[in-house]
Amino acid sequence: MEREAAELFEEFKELTASEFFRRNKQMLGFSGKIRSLTMVFHELITNSLDAAEEAGIQPEITIDLKRVDKDHYILKHTDNGPGIPKKFITKVYCTMFAGSKFRNIQSRGQQGLGCSGCVLLSQMTTGKPAKAVSGYYEGEKLKGVEMTFKMDVKKNQGLILDSKEVEVKNTGVSIELHFKDVSYSLSEQGAFEYIRRTMIANPHAKIRFRDPTGHKFIFERATDVIPPLPKEVLPHPRGVTADDLIFMAKHTDKRRFRSLLTSSLSRMSTKRVNEIEEATGIDLNKRPKDMKWEEAEKIVDLFSQMDFMAPPTSGLIPIGKDQIEKGMREILNPEFISTTTRKPKTYRGGVAFVIEAGISYGGDSGRLVGEQKKAEIMRFANRVPLTFDQGSCAITEALKSIDWKRYGIRDLDNAPITVFVNIVSTNVPYLSTGKQSIAPEAEILHEVRQATMKIARSLQKYIRAKKAAKEEALRSKIFENLVPVIIREAALLAETDVPEYDSVLAKVTRKAKFENIELESEGEDE
Repeated sequence: MEREAAELFEEFKELTASEFFRRNKQMLGFSGKIRSLTMVFHELITNSLDAAEEAGIQPEITIDLKRVDKDHYILKHTDNGPGIPKKFITKVYCTMFAGSKFRNIQSRGQQGLGCSGCVLLSQMTTGKPAKAVSGYYEGEKLKGVEMTFKMDVKKNQGLILDSKEVEVKNTGVSIELHFKDVSYSLSEQGAFEYIRRTMIANPHAKIRFRDPTGHKFIFERATDVIPPLPKEVLPHPRGVTADDLIFMAKHTDKRRFRSLLTSSLSRMSTKRVNEIEEATGIDLNKRPKDMKWEEAEKIVDLFSQMDFMAPPTSGLIPIGKDQIEKGMREILNPEFISTTTRKPKTYRGGVAFVIEAGISYGGDSGRLVGEQKKAEIMRFANRVPLTFDQGSCAITEALKSIDWKRYGIRDLDNAPITVFVNIVSTNVPYLSTGKQSIAPEAEILHEVRQATMKIARSLQKYIRAKKAAKEEALRSKIFENLVPVIIREAALLAETDVPEYDSVLAKVTRKAKFENIELESEGEDE
């Protein structure tokens, strides 16, 4: 017997964001024991870095990871940021899609899922509540609060179990979370490696870390320069869709659609608006709410045919070649290093981005596999390490497409080098919600190749110079060994005393000092 429609919909339910991600935690990156713990480190560290920088504070983070049992850990994460006011603590840690990052601005995190996702994972695997201590200023008074809470998944909000005022010496937040079904690892995808790579891209930070064995690591800052805050930028006409225009129209306080266009899009002048009105025949003096979908589509189609100036790039704050070098030197202690920051470009016609790259050779460059050094590819997006899904990432694809033999590297996989690539953008084109790999946009692939080939040329010159110096030293060694024999034999034939030959030897031999070799300047794009 067929069921009636009303009966079919009796079980129809709505899920909150928290309920959805409780059932689909892999979409937050929480899949696998090693990856889950690394993603927790990622979310908490990036949140602390953002908070400190926005307050103009040099970030300082302390992480204590204790093992309770196999695959059961207690994580205590403390920062020196501005702290979280009491009324916002549960919003930050217990509400999905809540935060201050939903703007067209360069940001480490862009989804409002990070910290709340960590609390959700903790609660799902242990059932234990989270405990946070926050020190913050209210007016000129330093206040402190200690709060124990859980996430109410049904309501997508926090449930406070205990809250009390406490004395604090400084601003900042300390949060303690329990986790099961996670694993600490020293592998390339592990939590320790995540910290190591974070320090290279954020040389202004300091991180103290105590691992489950009790070993303490201190990653010192390599620079005192706090990066300037990025600015929010307006979307570029080439980067918007008809749906974007309709959304803007429904949520604007402007009275006329022409005012909406000039105030909501970059590179949109009154002259341009008049051209759009003339070309489309649409009355742009109408109320934004009266804009129809077909009209929005017509305007967007025209955008794709018009010549606009490139989007403004003042909102993009790259790390900078000098700061990348400081970070790589501090962590890798390389024999040779070369870095570059490219000029801004755009993908999809209207989204600006910058590619930065660095390459190091020798020292602690590369990764040790058994007894062999292999190449290490470090991928970043807005200073954040991308430690998973390397094979599907545009950065990896671009690096693998380079003919490394041209640069003195026979086999990229087995070279003692570290290649660093960072993409900077207000809208990084991630392939998934896990935000671990970059989409293969043609312009991004091209820029990664150009940046890497530029620094590879510098490495090639270094390797050539080093080889030449080694050959010269070898020739010099031959002279050093043969000249004394020749002098002694000549003196014997001449029936005379063997002269003091050190001064003679100094004139015909010289030791090669490779460190004094001057390298040529870097070349241009290929």
